[in-house]
Amino acid sequence: MKTGLIFDMDGTLWDSSENVAASWTEKVRELGYDRPEITKEDIMAVMGLTMDKIADIIFSDLPKKERLHLLEQCGDHENDYLRKHGGVLYPNLEKTFKALQKNYSLYIVSNCQSGYIEAFLEYYGFGKYFSDIECYGNNLKSKGENIALLAKRNELEKAYYIGDIQGDYDATMEAGFDFIHAAYGFGTIKQTVPELEKFSDLPKLLKTLD
Repeated sequence: MKTGLIFDMDGTLWDSSENVAASWTEKVRELGYDRPEITKEDIMAVMGLTMDKIADIIFSDLPKKERLHLLEQCGDHENDYLRKHGGVLYPNLEKTFKALQKNYSLYIVSNCQSGYIEAFLEYYGFGKYFSDIECYGNNLKSKGENIALLAKRNELEKAYYIGDIQGDYDATMEAGFDFIHAAYGFGTIKQTVPELEKFSDLPKLLKTLD
């Protein structure tokens, strides 16, 4: 049976919020907007949402077309910024990828813009660990749809989605797979699910679930 591990990004593999905030503030000011600094807290409050919803929150005072265009520009600049500066990885990430890769195929599905996952993989050289990726920015599909799409594309018979917020759980249920909560991340889950206290515990936890 081909089993895949599908990872969320923010709050599961890394915390990029500080550098995302810095890149957005830089781009907004470069474009001549007189706006307050975008903070790490601003970004953390919207992580996990699709890009259109983030635009509605961060740039709510702007007309819809303008805020979507501004968000797109911020997203492009963010990708370039993260390719140069990275983010904050959770401990023992690469060591754990190497251990997991012996028994599982690894994937990423995120609600991010196109290029964001690639910036993460490029900066850290992690592309060699992942068989496939998918995101909202590529096709404007929901996370649940993209989990199901990636699983079908890779002929996965069984999969675990590892994420940190309620929306990740809901998307996994929509796709029909099993969920593991990255409890060290940004959110909590209402349902009783397997809990991961630190990323490096994942191989051990999976042995109890398989």
